[in-house]
Amino acid sequence: MKRRLYFMLPDVMAARRVLDTLLLERIESRHIRFLAKRGMLPNDLPEAGVLQKTDLVHGAAVGFVIGGLLGATAGTWLLLTPIDGVALKPVVILIATLFGALFGTWVSAIVGSQVANSQLEEFHPHIASGKLLLMIDVPSGLVSAIRKCVSLGHPEADFRGVDPTVPAFL
Repeated sequence: MKRRLYFMLPDVMAARRVLDTLLLERIESRHIRFLAKRGMLPNDLPEAGVLQKTDLVHGAAVGFVIGGLLGATAGTWLLLTPIDGVALKPVVILIATLFGALFGTWVSAIVGSQVANSQLEEFHPHIASGKLLLMIDVPSGLVSAIRKCVSLGHPEADFRGVDPTVPAFL
């Protein structure tokens, strides 16, 4: 299981120094992401992707649940409401549930990809003022070691917390 650590950094130079430290600590660059004001982040720093910047994952999960529930309700209604000459089997509930869950996931993921990540709201004023947000995904056992390494080696890095869990595919 991974955890995500958050640090606010004052500028690009501090971000480069912290990145170098993390790479020396054998944290792969794919687990390190920076979020900054548009146009401020240079190409040599790994930028946060769509999954980190938006509510795509949260939206897809909500859509899956709501779509599945609505699909199950529609399937049950179809089964219990007789249609002239058509005999439906209980499998219609399963098919409607799957269709609803897939459709809900798709629609909600599209909507979520257009909305800023709600977990990062507290950081937006700092990012707007020119600071950079550093997100590091590390195994649970390394959280305190990496936090200590960054905080001691880079006092300008302001520790801002840890997410309790990070999905395996992020």
